[in-house]
Amino acid sequence: MHIQRRNNVKVCGRGPVTLVFAHGFGCDQSMWRFLVPSFEAHYRIVLFDSVGSGASNPAAYDRVKYDSLHGYADDLIEIVTEFGSGPVVFVGHSVAAMVGLLATIKAPALFAAQVMVSPSPSYINDGDYIGGFSREDIDELLQTLQDNYLGWSSNMAPVIMGAPDQPELGQELSNSFCRNDPDIAAHFARVTFLSDHRADLPKSSTPALLLQCTDDVIAPVAVGDYMHRILPSSVLALIDNIGHCPHMSAPSASTDAITAFLARALA
Repeated sequence: MHIQRRNNVKVCGRGPVTLVFAHGFGCDQSMWRFLVPSFEAHYRIVLFDSVGSGASNPAAYDRVKYDSLHGYADDLIEIVTEFGSGPVVFVGHSVAAMVGLLATIKAPALFAAQVMVSPSPSYINDGDYIGGFSREDIDELLQTLQDNYLGWSSNMAPVIMGAPDQPELGQELSNSFCRNDPDIAAHFARVTFLSDHRADLPKSSTPALLLQCTDDVIAPVAVGDYMHRILPSSVLALIDNIGHCPHMSAPSASTDAITAFLARALA
């Protein structure tokens, strides 16, 4: 199956550097619409939907391949190889940030830099590591999602989005969740929330921006601090914002942080 059809790849903009945007759990490429206009005049933009999400080809979903984030990382490497031009900067939200991390480890020559928006290498507390959830919390979340995906989506999406002064964004995220196949979403959620890529952080030498919100129920500030200590060549930028999706709820601040990072990383 051709990569473009598999991942619903869209290319726009122009410039010597390519920015590849990857969405998080339950989302699709449209979630980047607040950031893309600020970059497409000077950068080549590549957008895509992860297999199992958005308008990706449902026939491409393979439970064995996508039983870990490595399957998504392999897809990303293929997308960058096919559609990237010049230096490539990967911009990934939430779980996609870890997909990007794995891709930079597997194919470091393909990436000039990486931007991680609200990333987390592990969501489960472990000793001194604060991931934000106990294992019991995650097990309960996954069981609820399995039993009643639509109800889970309606209740959790506004919490994940945050942005209390922009309730329409929470509704949009809920609608996005509900458009996904419940079985695929439940599988992806299990892969996402039970993953632990802390040991992979030191393996990536690709310059990284860690973009975190000051109040994020999914990826608390402690996670950003931890990643900044462990991940080589990383910069931590905190945005004064409530929620897990600053590219939607605080696009101006997110754009400013990314622009400043690119000026340094690509100099």
